[in-house]
Amino acid sequence: MARDRGVEGSACMTHNKVMDTVLPLDRMTVEEKLRAFEVLWDDLCRNEKQLPVTDWQKQLLDEREQQIQTGEAKFSDWAAAEKRIRERTS
Repeated sequence: MARDRGVEGSACMTHNKVMDTVLPLDRMTVEEKLRAFEVLWDDLCRNEKQLPVTDWQKQLLDEREQQIQTGEAKFSDWAAAEKRIRERTS
């Protein structure tokens, strides 16, 4: 996506040249933006086989799979992970 200052004169209008999709980001509420993100994410998840995986991503996934297989991987339940995230970001 690229910023297009020529669309309705707004620097915040995001225009995708391939799809001719315009999102009026400067007029959307946070809730509307999050909903748009959710719709896009849901669509990407339905078509995940089409998503490209780079070599470094594949290597990282392979390393993590190996850690799971050898028992080296450590897992946290969501409550513990959320607590750590909140402590780091507050």
